Amino acid sequence: MATYTCTKALTVPELKAKLLREGKTLKQWSVEHGYNYNTVCKVIGGTRKGFYGIGHEIAVRLGIKEGEITVNNSTQVA
Repeated sequence: MATYTCTKALTVPELKAKLLREGKTLKQWSVEHGYNYNTVCKVIGGTRKGFYGIGHEIAVRLGIKEGEITVNNSTQVA
């Protein structure tokens, strides 16, 4: 199990710039972290608010929402 903490949230444009600097696409990020690409896009676009559940988990791991989550690495796929 891993714990992830985000204490200063990024804006979506800041997140996109960060991924660009790292040379990663959202698709690559979602595959690397075991999340469904469409779900990640919905969190980024605001369709999925990220108040709880998998949306919250994705938002915290992306760094666009402050919070702390504990992830069981064997059950990350959403």
